[in-house]
Amino acid sequence: MAQAILAGGCFWCTEAVFQGLIGVSTVESGYIGGSIADPTYKQVCSGSTGHAEAIRVTYDPAQLSYGDLLDIHFATHDPTQLNRQGNDVGTQYRSAIFPLDDEQRTEAEAGIARAQAERRAPVVTTIEGPATWYPAEDYHQEYWEGEGQRNPYCLAVIPPKLQKLRKSFAAKVKA
Repeated sequence: MAQAILAGGCFWCTEAVFQGLIGVSTVESGYIGGSIADPTYKQVCSGSTGHAEAIRVTYDPAQLSYGDLLDIHFATHDPTQLNRQGNDVGTQYRSAIFPLDDEQRTEAEAGIARAQAERRAPVVTTIEGPATWYPAEDYHQEYWEGEGQRNPYCLAVIPPKLQKLRKSFAAKVKA
């Protein structure tokens, strides 16, 4: 098993996309890239800690490559928006990749180049780290599967992401 850490806006919304992929065993919401230890959701949402809301994906590289994860990441959020995704504004919602080793860093650079080749607007996704991962509070985990399907914000944002996923990466989506 391998892991990838990606930030692309609200972690509730990115978690929902990656949970449905073949080869993914877990998706954990959390915080990374900031200046204080063990931040809380309230602290991160204030924008004062420097952390990004992110997901840590545990996956089987024999079924899904790191490059695949990056391509899905770029296809299901807008990597051309600086420090925001839709109505979520602030550095905590930035588009970022947190490689866990040199190989992932090289693949992240290639992933950004592929994403840029598909867009006119500049891709502003950053490659950051190394940085410490902090799991989000329990109520944020598997949010879409529970509370999220009753949350109007999630109902507006997540289904279009899932549609993009199924349309562009049908062979990678769990039945």
